Amino acid sequence: MEGGKPSLPLVYQAVQALYHDPDPAGKERASVWLGELQRSMYAWEISDQLLQLKQDVESCYFAAQTMKMKIQTSFYELPPETHTSLRDSLLSHIQNLKDLSPIIVTQLALAIADLALQMASWKGCVHTLIEKYSNDVSSMPFLIEILTVLPEEVHSRSLRIGANRRTEIIEDLAYYSTTVVTLLVSCAEKSGHDEKMFIKVFRCLGSWFNLGVLDNNFMASNQLLMILFQVLQRDETSTNLHEAASDCVCSALYAIENVAIHMPLAMQLFQGVLSLETAYHMAVAREDLDKVLNYCRIFTELCETFLEMTVRTPGQGMGDLRTLELLLICAGHPQYEVVEISFNFWYRLGEHLYKMNDPALHRVFKPYIQRLLHSLARHCQLDPDHEGVPEDTDDFGEFRMRVSDLVKDVIFLVGSMECFSQLYSTLKEGNPPWEVTEAVLFIMASIAKSIDPENNPTLTEVLEQIVLLPETVHLAVRYTSIELVGEMSEVIDRNPCMLDPVLNFLMKGLREKPLASVAAKAIHNICSVCRDHMAQHFQGLLDIARSLDSFALSTDAAVGLLKGTALVLARLPLEKIAECLNDLCAVQVMALRKLLAQDSSTGKSSDPTVWLDRLAVIFRHTNPIVENGQTHPCQKVIQEIWPVLSETLNAHRNDNRIVERCCRCLRFAVRCVGKGSASLLQPLVTQMVSVYQVYPHSCFLYLGSILVDEYGMEEGCRQGLLDMLQALCMPTFQLLEQPNGLRNHPDTVDDLFRLATRFVQRSPVTLLNSSIVIHIIQCAIAATTLDHRDANCSVMKFIRDLIHTGVTNDHEDDFEMRKRLIGQAMEQHGQQLVTQLINTCCFCLPPYTLPDVAEVLWEIMVFDRPTFCRWLETALKGLPKETAGGAVTVTHKQLTDFHKQVTSAEECKQVCWAIREFTRLYR
Repeated sequence: MEGGKPSLPLVYQAVQALYHDPDPAGKERASVWLGELQRSMYAWEISDQLLQLKQDVESCYFAAQTMKMKIQTSFYELPPETHTSLRDSLLSHIQNLKDLSPIIVTQLALAIADLALQMASWKGCVHTLIEKYSNDVSSMPFLIEILTVLPEEVHSRSLRIGANRRTEIIEDLAYYSTTVVTLLVSCAEKSGHDEKMFIKVFRCLGSWFNLGVLDNNFMASNQLLMILFQVLQRDETSTNLHEAASDCVCSALYAIENVAIHMPLAMQLFQGVLSLETAYHMAVAREDLDKVLNYCRIFTELCETFLEMTVRTPGQGMGDLRTLELLLICAGHPQYEVVEISFNFWYRLGEHLYKMNDPALHRVFKPYIQRLLHSLARHCQLDPDHEGVPEDTDDFGEFRMRVSDLVKDVIFLVGSMECFSQLYSTLKEGNPPWEVTEAVLFIMASIAKSIDPENNPTLTEVLEQIVLLPETVHLAVRYTSIELVGEMSEVIDRNPCMLDPVLNFLMKGLREKPLASVAAKAIHNICSVCRDHMAQHFQGLLDIARSLDSFALSTDAAVGLLKGTALVLARLPLEKIAECLNDLCAVQVMALRKLLAQDSSTGKSSDPTVWLDRLAVIFRHTNPIVENGQTHPCQKVIQEIWPVLSETLNAHRNDNRIVERCCRCLRFAVRCVGKGSASLLQPLVTQMVSVYQVYPHSCFLYLGSILVDEYGMEEGCRQGLLDMLQALCMPTFQLLEQPNGLRNHPDTVDDLFRLATRFVQRSPVTLLNSSIVIHIIQCAIAATTLDHRDANCSVMKFIRDLIHTGVTNDHEDDFEMRKRLIGQAMEQHGQQLVTQLINTCCFCLPPYTLPDVAEVLWEIMVFDRPTFCRWLETALKGLPKETAGGAVTVTHKQLTDFHKQVTSAEECKQVCWAIREFTRLYR
């Protein structure tokens, strides 16, 4: 912090401004200044003094939060000899401030817990704390708070205590767990009707269950378990206490997921939860939705825990099917939020049964799934007084989408055709109200695609009936009927005689504003599946596409219609394609020309993205089959459109969003005609490079990678593409070399290394012989630390593919040269690369990136194993061996074991496993 340590009155003033300044700018300034203070070394002393002064809640909260943050992220700043005095001072603060505010107590409890986890010299902290405070009633609330957060913090992401220390702590906590539970029992017994204390006790117990350290036999016969279920059975239990008890039972159920090794406790929990059915009915009778939701959570967690047993031994012991009955009772509740809680369980049950593929088992569970489907169809009904179409985006719309997904996952247990026929017969034989009809059609739409469309008279009959629906039925019924037709495109493909009536039906919908988008989506589906049959209707599609904006379509629906049209266009005879493509693109090109003319006359800038996106989707999906030697039918059209795209790009060159859409459109144009776009190469590259010098939009790098992919194998294009790469790299490196440049521009990193990787794949020697390659490798080594999924993946792929070109002898003439050039690059950068990768794995990257790192290390090793062994040894010697709190991070044996596992690996996945295990020591 510039200007040295700030005075306490100044800090106090900033805290006041943060909470009370009426001017938002003043609040913002205070927030920035306090943030800087928290990052500085002075924060330790200042927060300690603020806590001692105890001036008001705000300053104490700021100080407590700062203490917690410093211990979590900057504990290394303190010399080891200060750790004990920090602990004593925190314990004295929490005692002095225990009545000021619960949120301050929580922050200080977290600080104490985080300190205990990192401070190796504080042995048996649980024992110390209980001994010190358990006899003082007034200290009990904060003691329980510390004991609640301590197990929660063991796996905290913000504490990198490492696997060795974590194991040591978990063993320590397991050792003292019975002492903690005994303390909680005595608290519960002494607290009489003190609801707040009960809530604290249950939260604390749940936290110890979550850590998985409580002893089975001890807990199975423990008084606390009885108290928990008594609280849940009592009708007069308050909402807050009910929720705390429910959370605790759910944690207990989650903790015994491996039921076989937790038998005594599993039995108690199983019986306890089954005894709550009456209490559930009472909550329903009292219309207490909060409690109903809690019970449903508990019943669902019970089913999840005993899922294996239910599937292996249905109806026997703890495979008792009453557990499913409980969930079906919940499914009968009128509020859809209740049944939604159980969706994940039903999905997992379906997945288990699908994998086991045992028809006898399917028969056992079929009636339960049938009842579930029946409930879901009822829950999907709209209100009888609902007007208009069903909403997709509100909570109920999202619930219906989740129902649709679940039905698709479990329908195999009932049989798609059987279910579809039953649903259809309820419509055919009865005369249900519109909301029932709509819900039944909705479920039918969910399963239509999973039915075999071959020779299926029921499906054809359903289609015939739907297209005859009068326009007088409720709008929502028409909407969902159109959705169902869209899902039945396979049936239409097998019964082309249905195509005309179906298209007439959909055209009626397309002309009505509320139905237009769903009708467009259905037409798009039919075009995708019935491409050949739709060719005769191409003129009709073209007419729709020409007057697209006369229909009330959403952006996605309009683009979808054009996609369908392009898919059909690609099936026309080659000689017709060029003319029809020209017609299809003409509307969008005219619109772009009009915008350009309008902008130049008014000096304003209009948004061309709608038209660019429409052109992009046309190019993307017009993929006719062109024999070798034939001119691509789309080539001429794209050449004619290029000047408009070029002008649009120029007009909006400073607007990243529009430039991105231009590049996307050009990317699909180039992909559409492949080598046929050669005449565009020179002007396109020239324009990209010139705009990029001033406005470094990363999408130009991506477009460059497409050009290298298409033309990198062409001898005559290689030098030009290399010149493009060098011209694009200069501004890119300037951007990435700024402070935090890599972190602030992950898209640029991603696209730069996509481009470099394409070069490695298409023309490695061109790149390896260039002067730019060393700079790209250095940039890649720096960028390996970047914690951004796409960017990191691109960087690792580049390094892996680069080294791989020197490993694979593909019998090409240039293999020896590639091997020599890679050898030179590795000689220069190998040690730095290996050291950086090991450090990056341990300190920067999340676990999901490790397989990519493993692939890079594997390639280096395959390239030159003896040298790699030395590089790895040097890298490992440089790692820290213990934490700031004095705990051992890694032992000598763990280092030598890891070295041996990696260097003796015979396949890449062994390297990956070794890294995964090893990096846990630093997490």
